[in-house]
Amino acid sequence: MDFAEAFDAVASSSRTVLLNEWTYYQIAIIVAGYLICGALAKRIEPLVEARARLIKGNPDLLRVIIAFMRRLRWLFLIVWLWIADGMILRFGWPSYRWLVATALTLTAAWFVISVLTRIIRNQTLARVTAVVGWIYFALYAVGLDRVILTTLDGVAVNLGAVRLSLLLVLKAVVLSSALIWLAVLLGNVSAHWIQRSAELTPSFKVLISKLVKIVLIGFAGAIALSATGIDLTALTVFSGAVGVGIGFGLQKVVSNFISGIIILLDKSIKPGDTITLGDTFGSVRDLRSRFVSVITRDGKEYLIPNEDFISQQVVNWSFSSDFVRIEVSFGTSYDSDPHEVARIAIAAAKSIPRVASGHAEPVCWMTGFGASSLDFKLRFWISDPSNGLTNIRGQVMMALWDAFKVAGISIPFPHREIIMKTPIEVTRA
Repeated sequence: MDFAEAFDAVASSSRTVLLNEWTYYQIAIIVAGYLICGALAKRIEPLVEARARLIKGNPDLLRVIIAFMRRLRWLFLIVWLWIADGMILRFGWPSYRWLVATALTLTAAWFVISVLTRIIRNQTLARVTAVVGWIYFALYAVGLDRVILTTLDGVAVNLGAVRLSLLLVLKAVVLSSALIWLAVLLGNVSAHWIQRSAELTPSFKVLISKLVKIVLIGFAGAIALSATGIDLTALTVFSGAVGVGIGFGLQKVVSNFISGIIILLDKSIKPGDTITLGDTFGSVRDLRSRFVSVITRDGKEYLIPNEDFISQQVVNWSFSSDFVRIEVSFGTSYDSDPHEVARIAIAAAKSIPRVASGHAEPVCWMTGFGASSLDFKLRFWISDPSNGLTNIRGQVMMALWDAFKVAGISIPFPHREIIMKTPIEVTRA
């Protein structure tokens, strides 16, 4: 009997809804908005896409624009339903807007979740975001969200004067994660804009980018804590504990962080520089808060702590100038003309494309009378040390070999003369 009564109540409510003329008005508003917003999106999307194609070197901003561009119909529909809901609420009864309000909630949920899953790169995190979002909106649509929130708030412990509930923890985690993720995204977008500036030096670009990210992340964390109702003054004890931990266990981390800031401020190293540190020779790829990424000629990427660039001797081949002088030693036989040898060596060096001739001409000097050869040093300049030093030496030495072979100049190999001072007695049979 109870089931029959419930069924009759549902049937009666359904007949009331179906026979209500405002239900058909709301359906008409929703369908008209869907068609109008779809037509408007088809006209605006090509214009947005044409502007988006002009964005170069900023993939994060491009991903956000594309995520919104592909869903302009739903964005316009949200605006349409929001206006319609406000108009019905102002000039009609609140019960007349239930269908429009439900459609507005579902459309907004679909838009937010679809955009977030498109922007988030991690597929697992995107799926978790979609599932959690749809669960929340489903509970909100059926009116169970307040019951669930009240239940979560009831699971709590008292820590002195502070009441810590499960709802508070979840709000802090969700808000902090969302705001910090948004801060990182905005920091990446601003970093790409800063890198495109032609008026700033490379090291200053990196410094400003890192400071912007740090400020945005700190601001996002403070907003998340304030939004969840956590008193920021209660963090003084925690900050003191962190300070003690930094003093004892995080000395290297803080040292590398401070060293990185010093490197950026004094502009001693910047992305693209060719450096030598110990046995590592390569070009600086990136400056991070803890280390410097250096790529060698064989494709290996070394992550060198920033502290090493402060405490050790570093050779920066392109600190004040990209020009680097290289020296090649060789020897020729004693029957060759040293003047002709120097002339041929200089001409051979000039024939190599990487040898710079505008900055300083190659020179060749005779440096000594060796045991087996006349010793020479050939000195020349290059302007691209990041392309390698061993290969240019090899090219110049091959050019010397070819030029000496054509000119008939020989490169002697070491030899020794053995003089026997003790006579050898020959016995006769």
